[in-house]
Amino acid sequence: MKDLLLIALFAALGAGCAGLLGWPVIRLLRRRSVALSLFAVAVVTVLAMTSGTVAVAQAMFLSGHDLGVVITVLCMAAVVSLITAALLGRQVVAGSRALTVAARTVGSDTGFAAPAQPLGSELAALSEELASTSARLAESRMREKALEHSRRELIAWISHDLRTPLAGLRAMAEALEDGVAEEPARYLLGIRTEVDRLTGMVDDLFELSRIQAGALSLSLARVSVYDLVGDAIAGAYPLARQRGIRLEGEQVAAEPVEVDGREITRVLGNLLVNAIRSTPEDGVVAVAARREADEVVLSVTDGCGGIPEQDLTRVFETGWRGGAARTPRAPAPGGRPEHGDSGAGLGLAIVRGIVEAHSGRASVRNVSGGCCFEIALPAASMR
Repeated sequence: MKDLLLIALFAALGAGCAGLLGWPVIRLLRRRSVALSLFAVAVVTVLAMTSGTVAVAQAMFLSGHDLGVVITVLCMAAVVSLITAALLGRQVVAGSRALTVAARTVGSDTGFAAPAQPLGSELAALSEELASTSARLAESRMREKALEHSRRELIAWISHDLRTPLAGLRAMAEALEDGVAEEPARYLLGIRTEVDRLTGMVDDLFELSRIQAGALSLSLARVSVYDLVGDAIAGAYPLARQRGIRLEGEQVAAEPVEVDGREITRVLGNLLVNAIRSTPEDGVVAVAARREADEVVLSVTDGCGGIPEQDLTRVFETGWRGGAARTPRAPAPGGRPEHGDSGAGLGLAIVRGIVEAHSGRASVRNVSGGCCFEIALPAASMR
């Protein structure tokens, strides 16, 4: 037992000396090639093994012949170890270089091109992460392009819509100024109407900018969807009566939600106004509310005849107006703009923004004779 302890001590001393000499070298090479670092580790290992073995051999007083045999075996093992380390280093470097070349394709139009050669598990995991990052970048770029396209369309539509009331205001003001207006009171009412339209556009733009900037402040309170629907129907009733539309709200469950009542009432008001304007005379607009798992789903169903399938995914985009059936109509001469109708295609974008600010979701689907807009809000916790 004592001999074994002595052998272990001499082997540890010899290997330790080699390790102490090799450690600074490895630290100096830590910023260099991985292959060089691997080769340095192999050299330190071989030296540690050789020095430990030679120290033990000297302590055991081996004969010259036996010592030569031990050294020969060590040399052959060292050569094989160093060659193996060099080959492994080359393989790692080759994989790293291939991954470097592939990384240049991240975010490109063609997408990430993974290396064709086999990679180690770590490099393969890195390659998968680069592919995932490239996909997210491509998706982000597509969203950015869509937003830019939507923004340009909105600017074009807003510019077009501003020309109409501004031209009307200019014409009526010039008529009053020149004294050629036969009924000044009628012209003044027309000016008020156009100013109200412009005010509606500005208010919607301001609301949408707050939503998109994440600056929408909500005052949450526990309310019943029955009360929210009742307030929205009461606000839209005059317009429905004017257009000959019947409002139905019998299928409304008195489910509690924790929301900003003013904002959700605006959401329902926008949906009701759009539904009333899109439904032919003597038609029906139905409002319903139901509980589904942890959500309360409110729906507004109209008789617009449906939305083309290719437009269903664009309904809540900023500036979307759809076909003629859902395009806002101008107010009647001398009449006031309808509540929630700025004419700029912002109402549904505001609906989605407000609902998502409540951690909800907005959707639309075609039904028989029309379409159904739904907003799903988290149900209030039971107290």
